[in-house]
Parts: sequence; C-alpha cells; structure tokens
Amino acid sequence: MSLPPCPNCQSEYVYQDQNHLICPECAYEWNPTELAEEEALSIKDANGTLLAEGDKVTVAKDLKVTGSSLVIKIGTKAVVRRIVDGKDHQLDCKVDGAGEMMITAKYVKKA
Repeated sequence: MSLPPCPNCQSEYVYQDQNHLICPECAYEWNPTELAEEEALSIKDANGTLLAEGDKVTVAKDLKVTGSSLVIKIGTKAVVRRIVDGKDHQLDCKVDGAGEMMITAKYVKKA
C-alpha cells in the first residue's frame, strides 16, 4: 500500500497508526480523510483565474526582488510549485532565470 507524502515536510517515510498517518521526520500527524475534506485554497491570478499547484504562469508586471538588485521582467515564465496561505506571498514558484521564490498571486497570469 502506497501512503501519501507528509503534507508538512513532503517526506516519503510516512507510516500509519490506526486512522492517522505519522511522519517520523517532522512528527506531524494527520488523518487523511479529514485532510481530503478540508477546503483547498482559492488563489486567483491577475485575471481572476483560479491557480493550482503545477500551473505555468507568466509575470504580469516588472517585479523587484527584495534584498537584491534583480528585477523579474514582465512576461517571465514560472511554475507554481506550491500554494500557501500567506499574508503577502501566496505562490512558491520556480522562476526562469531567477530560481525559486515566493510571488504574490495578483502579479502573475496563468499561461
């Protein structure tokens, strides 16, 4: 039987204890049936289109990278790796030419 990876740390070393799954690396415990019932985050791009993990997006405006002189130009492609419920940045993306970074959803468009 194949168990899903840990939702907290993405570890594959998960084991089952009665109704719960437990991650030995981060000690996170969860019930897979309750996790499936939870509502998925509804994050929308600049055009109001719902975004999901794995979506390909393009940057809708020039973005200055905090703490760097790097500027991500309009039209730069990125892949959404993870969606988080963040106050400022909702998308954990891999941006072409810039690497991995967090981006606010209102500054991207679904490709």
